[in-house]
Amino acid sequence: MLREHARIVQFIAIAGEARGRKKLQKMIYIAQKMDFPFAEKYELHMYGPYSEELTLRVEELCEMGFLSESCVDKGSYVQYSYNVTEEGGHFLETADAPHEKLADCIDMLNGRSSRFLELVSTLLYFDYLPKDEQIAKVHIVKNKLNFTDDEMDDAFEFIAKLQTSSGVA
Repeated sequence: MLREHARIVQFIAIAGEARGRKKLQKMIYIAQKMDFPFAEKYELHMYGPYSEELTLRVEELCEMGFLSESCVDKGSYVQYSYNVTEEGGHFLETADAPHEKLADCIDMLNGRSSRFLELVSTLLYFDYLPKDEQIAKVHIVKNKLNFTDDEMDDAFEFIAKLQTSSGVA
């Protein structure tokens, strides 16, 4: 019954910490696009793909005591961080083992900025289109971020590395 909740706790446990709500949204979405078993439904939103389901699950996990939430005032915004609690660790003992390549994927994602993951996740949202049309869509829906050609190239290279390391391709 709580399998999807357990996957989120497991993801955060492997990451060590989820720093930033937006970044967590993008990391889970990208992992899902790499065929890791995350079931949250996503829609295109202001900061790229967004899942209300994931937001609700994280809130529920905090209420159940499996995750702790902290926030730090960064001046112009507040950054939320999530960690697995001791109770969350016990909860994970009942979960299925994670996919053997999930930790590598999470490490690759965690090492990137929220802005970059927003670009990658938005490109993946339009992955049914040819590359040039994906780029055009991103320039339309993310025009205020002014992504450069170098950033686009870096994002496509990153996606290819993720696909290779996760077994998708």
